[in-house]
Amino acid sequence: MNKENKRKQSTGPTVAPGMDDTEELEQNATQSEVEKGEYTEVTNLSYDEVNPS
Repeated sequence: MNKENKRKQSTGPTVAPGMDDTEELEQNATQSEVEKGEYTEVTNLSYDEVNPS
């Protein structure tokens, strides 16, 4: 594997330009997708600071 291919693999997941990622990521997998294992679990993390210091 050459350097260019390694660099492309190490960049991590990406989202297509113009894709509404919030809408896309909130869609539930269909039953058939779950049965085939064709889904990805998504976890949303939000930081909520009630009393900023």
